[in-house]
Amino acid sequence: MTIEIKWTDEHPETGERRFLCAEKWGGEWRFKWKMQRRGEWTRGLNPTRAMWEYVLDSLKRRYRRREGVSDEDVNQVERILREWRAVPTDEEE
Repeated sequence: MTIEIKWTDEHPETGERRFLCAEKWGGEWRFKWKMQRRGEWTRGLNPTRAMWEYVLDSLKRRYRRREGVSDEDVNQVERILREWRAVPTDEEE
């Protein structure tokens, strides 16, 4: 079963509103984004810790309402956050 979580944030470089989507399919999480509501999704977004925290909060809220979220889904994201290591940017290398 596919889980899809959508929300908006600010693009870190431009400050414009950005549409985000975290999608779990086949046991793996994928993140994508777009700048316009009706635009095309751009895949391959490297999620930040804040994005993972948003996903975890959404899963916990959905789990209480039984919207297709299992203990395994919640545990998987909690494990990702426990093992979190920020991906270095070009400036940090």
